[in-house]
Amino acid sequence: MSATLMASRDQLYSPVAHIMRREQWEASYAADIEAILRLKQEKNAVILAHNYQTPEIFHCVADIRGDSLALARAAQSVDAATMVMAGVHFMAETAKLLNPEKTVLIPDATAGCSLAEGITADNVRELKKRYPGVPVVTYVNSTADVKAESDICCTSGNARRVVESLNVPRVIMIPDEFLARNIEAETGIEMLTWPAHCEVHERFTPLEIRQYRRIHPDLTVIAHPECPPEVLDAADHSGSTAQMIDFIDQKKPQKVLLVTECSMSDNLAAQYPQTQFVRPCNLCPHMKRITLSNIRQALETMQTEVTIPAHLQQPARLAVERMLAI
Repeated sequence: MSATLMASRDQLYSPVAHIMRREQWEASYAADIEAILRLKQEKNAVILAHNYQTPEIFHCVADIRGDSLALARAAQSVDAATMVMAGVHFMAETAKLLNPEKTVLIPDATAGCSLAEGITADNVRELKKRYPGVPVVTYVNSTADVKAESDICCTSGNARRVVESLNVPRVIMIPDEFLARNIEAETGIEMLTWPAHCEVHERFTPLEIRQYRRIHPDLTVIAHPECPPEVLDAADHSGSTAQMIDFIDQKKPQKVLLVTECSMSDNLAAQYPQTQFVRPCNLCPHMKRITLSNIRQALETMQTEVTIPAHLQQPARLAVERMLAI
């Protein structure tokens, strides 16, 4: 290997050096990473990576990183002709809604979401008939046809602001029942909910948190608002993935339990080596469908392209843009 190539690989490896052996990185990831970086230049493409992606994606090939709100905002100002969503399908749809003229690729079209699959546009229409005049706030973890039936979208990071901006005594908040209940507790605004849950966050329990605290008395526990309300009650803080990162960056806790998808801890361990992360390790099977290999393949073949039916584009985009305007 030439000195120039070795120096380049040293630079590519350095973001994950704290959490991954060099031999593992070289054997499993280096060739795909180098190919992806070359393909991004050739195809005028950028990679958007959610916080739940694995470190070799998040730190080594992603151009834009963050939670669903950050990715939605960033998608509006992307100059590249092509965006590859290292996330799940609804995130790719949101990027396409905001950038209809750009090519948006999803490396695995089956990378779904239990929340997005937990409600249909027909369900929303039925709720609107049952509660006429009540505004519909829809979590971005939803399909384009559900967004098209909604008044405004929200993320876990801005849900409270979105709900309070409506200045109404009650809202229909879908599809995440636990997020709605947690926002109801914060705001006192009545939430009319739908019984859908995140298959990762619904599995956490207060008992699990208490067990971790017995083992680690100095533990700081931060829970995602997609968790059941009793889990948030057992935690020290709650917030979206972006708010979790802000807390760790500002407070610099010594030992943290992130009550969320496991790769989040891996990524932050690389970024904040001074903090010890205790890993409960519930993995999202959908996020894990995205790999370096299929990101590379997506750029090589320009597949799978995300499209949205014409009749859904304007109303679904409006719901997202209303959220971004707040």
